[in-house]
Amino acid sequence: MTEDHVWRQIEQLLASAERRVLLVTPFIKQDVFAAALAAIPRRVQEIRCITRWSVAEVAAGVSDPEIADLAAADGRANVQLCHKLHAKLYAADQRCLIGSANLTRKATGLVPAPNVELLLETDTAHPEVQRVLQLLGQSLVPGTVDLAHQIREQADLFRTDEDAPRLLVVGHDDSRPQSWLPETRNPARLYPVYNGRTGHTGPDVLAGVLRDLAALDISPGLNEQAFGNEVLSRLHAISGLRRLVDAHRLNMDDLKTEIHRTTNLTEEQARRSTETIAEWLRYFDEVHVVPVGPWEIRHGREFG
Repeated sequence: MTEDHVWRQIEQLLASAERRVLLVTPFIKQDVFAAALAAIPRRVQEIRCITRWSVAEVAAGVSDPEIADLAAADGRANVQLCHKLHAKLYAADQRCLIGSANLTRKATGLVPAPNVELLLETDTAHPEVQRVLQLLGQSLVPGTVDLAHQIREQADLFRTDEDAPRLLVVGHDDSRPQSWLPETRNPARLYPVYNGRTGHTGPDVLAGVLRDLAALDISPGLNEQAFGNEVLSRLHAISGLRRLVDAHRLNMDDLKTEIHRTTNLTEEQARRSTETIAEWLRYFDEVHVVPVGPWEIRHGREFG
């Protein structure tokens, strides 16, 4: 069996298509995507590609948002994004391959010493295939050329940031750093940068915003309200903050103590981190920090 066995499976499936093709995979490299498009006969007029893009994953080199440019040039292909995608599925009309292989050279066997991957053929009418397709239909956003260029620009900035993590763990549900604490002192900067508007942000500040966005790992293409809700859910997942909220005793002194106790931060660093969290809570959760006793963090209203 040749090293490119998985690619031959995909290529033969795509070449058999008559009407429609569906490519579902988290990681896609543009050279393999170009080869896939070339394998699809011109008689096929509907090509859907469902994938996912994140700044950290693109910076790590596991996926290329430039596939949006290739899709636009082809004229038949449409790229959509699902941030929670992990499944791999390749369909041509009623036939499909399901398994573990992404559309990358290492996964498909187009390089020496490829990954060990598996693809099995089934019918697109299979109940589990239909279940996955139905779930995907509930959470897709357009993978436009503009968004692709924005993700690439941010990934390039992130990759050249000296303070960014050198080892990027990608491709797993638990890939977000568990010890993340917000860095950006002004949370109002987050959404404009998330949308690619970086013109009025200095390079040092922008680097911190990008590190926060990479750690937050929020799906691209959200409106401002949905983005804020996602940020708030990440904030509430911070262990010390979560415990204090659950115990109904959220205040800055106790939060600083929790952060100091559960991290390697100095007491002064924990204090500054607590102040930053308070700013984020002010912005995303409409709380007020009131100088009463231990600087209480209250939700909804100020009181003395």
